[in-house]
Amino acid sequence: MGIFGKIFGNDKPQIALFVDGPNVIRKQLSVDLREVKRKVAEHGNIRIARIYLDQYASDKLIEAMVNQGFEPIITTGDVDVTLAVEATEQVVNPKIDIVAIMSRDTDFIPVLNKVKEHGKNSLVVGVEPGFSVALKNSADNVIMVKTHERQYPQNNPRKRK
Repeated sequence: MGIFGKIFGNDKPQIALFVDGPNVIRKQLSVDLREVKRKVAEHGNIRIARIYLDQYASDKLIEAMVNQGFEPIITTGDVDVTLAVEATEQVVNPKIDIVAIMSRDTDFIPVLNKVKEHGKNSLVVGVEPGFSVALKNSADNVIMVKTHERQYPQNNPRKRK
């Protein structure tokens, strides 16, 4: 890269980050998406940062995602399908070097395989509990994000089972 590439950070890998909202943004988990972006940015420049939510996402949640620098994508269908299609599109995007997916389940293994098949790097951001070992083993790089599982008091009627 020339001098302008170094000034504007274009010599770093360009990343497309996709977050499986319903899978990782849950009341019982406390996920700091700013920390996620900070950790992903250690691997390059985040060019795309999208979070996928279903039609039941509140306006308050959508606003919070925008405030954290994510483009919310609201879908009435299966969130995983929409995320997978849009992430797979990045394998032919010459401006993207790394496709990063934040999820806990195996639904995105075919996407990661396609990314690698096209010579790009894959990055998975994992969240415990419930992070899939198979998903972890399918990625070129893995970032684990610490979460704090919220405990509900025994006498709280909102307690999750």
